[in-house]
Amino acid sequence: RTASRYGERLATHDATLRVLARLREDLFRGWATPETARNLSMQPSRLLFRLTMDVDALDSLYLRLVVPVLASAGAAVAVAVALAFVQPALGLVVGVVLLAGGLGIPLVAAMRAKGVARRRARALESLRSRAIDLVRGQVDLAMSNRLGAHLRLMAATDQSLATADRELNRIESDAGLGLGILGAAILASVLVAVAFLAERGTIGAPVATFAVLLALAALEPFGALRRGAIEFGRTLLAAQRLGPRLAEPPHTDTRESVEDDDLAFRIDHAEVRLSGASRPILQKVSLKAALGEHIAIIGPSGAGKSTLLSLLAGELSPACGKVATRKVGLLTQRTELFRDSLRGNLLTANPSANDTMMLDALNSAGLGSLVTSLPRGLDTMLGEGGTGLSAGQARRLALARLFLRDAPIWLLDEPTEGVDGDTARDVIERIGARAAGRTVVIATHIRREAEIANRLIELKAGRVEADRKQDSVEYGVLVNRLRPN
Repeated sequence: RTASRYGERLATHDATLRVLARLREDLFRGWATPETARNLSMQPSRLLFRLTMDVDALDSLYLRLVVPVLASAGAAVAVAVALAFVQPALGLVVGVVLLAGGLGIPLVAAMRAKGVARRRARALESLRSRAIDLVRGQVDLAMSNRLGAHLRLMAATDQSLATADRELNRIESDAGLGLGILGAAILASVLVAVAFLAERGTIGAPVATFAVLLALAALEPFGALRRGAIEFGRTLLAAQRLGPRLAEPPHTDTRESVEDDDLAFRIDHAEVRLSGASRPILQKVSLKAALGEHIAIIGPSGAGKSTLLSLLAGELSPACGKVATRKVGLLTQRTELFRDSLRGNLLTANPSANDTMMLDALNSAGLGSLVTSLPRGLDTMLGEGGTGLSAGQARRLALARLFLRDAPIWLLDEPTEGVDGDTARDVIERIGARAAGRTVVIATHIRREAEIANRLIELKAGRVEADRKQDSVEYGVLVNRLRPN
């Protein structure tokens, strides 16, 4: 019995963990599609909970529902058949009672706990999300005099969670009591029946003992259903949240290929809408750029500059219109680094890059001397978010990744944002040195970034307001409106 139970646990848990690992990978791939990733980035805690809490909740579906139901039903049939050899009527009655009561009691518990479990799952997610907000935004909360209100809200959420836990514990206790009474009733009934049969001489003492031992253990497999019934609501909620993502077809790039040999990209009457926005972020935008052209996209915050870059990069799909482009490399406004080695962070841009290529990119980005001074060189580990590098060094590493990507078009979203003036000027010079022959599109507010462009495009409210070449008078006027270096 001990060996069989250990083997069952080993097999079922191994299978379940493999399925959950594959499920997490599928979900991560689905959420890594550009538009979904953009939406989830607005609520990172929700992404974390979907990948952890909801996926973990699905293990109950197999380990605590499917397997116990099958095992319990099989055990009930086996007990009924065994007792039928003792007395057919006894086997039939015990089998029916086992199936009806052993499955019915957990079913009633599941229905009672369904709403409570869902409420608990939402309360736990809300509590964790507010705890994250407290840790990350406690200064802002204190400065706005909202810290006390936030703590009271957390306390109220914690109280709701505790109330739900008490209700679930009570339902589980009731289910355990019901199964206990059912087991005692079955044991007493079998005991009376075999005593009657033994007294009449129909069965002997060994058979009577066998029947009593069967009745004693008959309800044990049903005990595993109790916890699964309590978590049924949470499991169902997780399946409802994750199911649509798993059912969606794979993301397809809506961008077309450029057929003109001299053209870098072309946008025809493209419109971009984001969920929750009252109006399109980009409205009927039409643009084209030649190979080797350097373009600065300017305009006030919210005009659609970053959205235009995301459209060209394939991170957003147009609601209408067409986008045709060559391969692009994107340098985002925020430097995204992983808790990995320098090598690992660079390989995300070009998995086939060798050490020579990586060192060349690092030298071009101004990090060559730093890497050669490190004892482990390219194998030096970075902390989470690039911990161990200054803001300027992190930006240079992101720039090295861009250099590694063999793309004829570079999309730069405020490439010197967040770094000091000297570093910013050096970064711009290095971009200019490596940009020969490439099309460069820079979204910027800053004069020094726009000055490397030979064409300026001004966006206002999602529309192209002006498009000027470097040899025009308006070009200088537009540049002078930008923030000084």
